[in-house]
Order: sequence, then structure tokens, then C-alpha cells
Amino acid sequence: MLSPYKNNWVCGEMVAMEDCLFCKIVNHVLPAKLVVENDEVIAFEDINPQAPTHILVVPRKHIGTLNDVTAEDRSLLGGVVLAAIEIANDRRISSSGYRLVWNTNRGAGQSVFHIHVHLLGGRNMAWPPG
Repeated sequence: MLSPYKNNWVCGEMVAMEDCLFCKIVNHVLPAKLVVENDEVIAFEDINPQAPTHILVVPRKHIGTLNDVTAEDRSLLGGVVLAAIEIANDRRISSSGYRLVWNTNRGAGQSVFHIHVHLLGGRNMAWPPG
């Protein structure tokens, strides 16, 4: 029997992919306001936007944190970044500026343990961010 668990440890607990919020969105089990969908990624509006444009770009492959990325994921991460750039261009924020944010583990603000990048734009961003 195949285990529903992937080797992704989060604060000492194994995370089941079928319990992953973003896996449910990727598999169209939960609704989301989709922006982009292709073979590698799905992108959707954040439900709690922190900027006029706040899109989450999520790989279809379940990877818990950036610490779980391997060399075989190199192309996939490039696909995530390229999708974010495409969205920034489509939303007409590429010239004025945008931010891509990856959070890794709870201490950095990661609350959904399926890697994703936040695309934020449409306003001036402050530094440092948090």
C-alpha cells in the first residue's frame, strides 16, 4: 500500500498530501480564483491580500518547504518564477515593481506547507518587509 505521506516534516509532524490546502486547490477539490494554470503550476488570488496584487504561485508537485527541494526540482522552481513574471506582466506591475516572497517554515511565516511564492505589487513596498 502506498503511504499518503510524503517525507515532509513540519514541527515534528508528518504532513499528509491529502490534507494539504494547496493540493486540494491544485486538484480542484477546493475553489480558488485562478489566474494561471499549466502543467507545472497553478496560480490564484490570495484570500487575504497584502497588496493590490497578491497572487500565490504554487507548483502542482507537493513539496512541503524550500528545505525539501532537490536538484530534480530545479526546472519546476524556474516554472514557478516564470509564471510569476508572466502574471506581473499581465497585471501591468512589472515596470512599477513587484516582490516575490518565499517563506520557509513557521518562523518565517509559512502557514501552508506546500511551497509557493507570493507575488505582491500594485503599491510601493517598504524595506525591511517584516
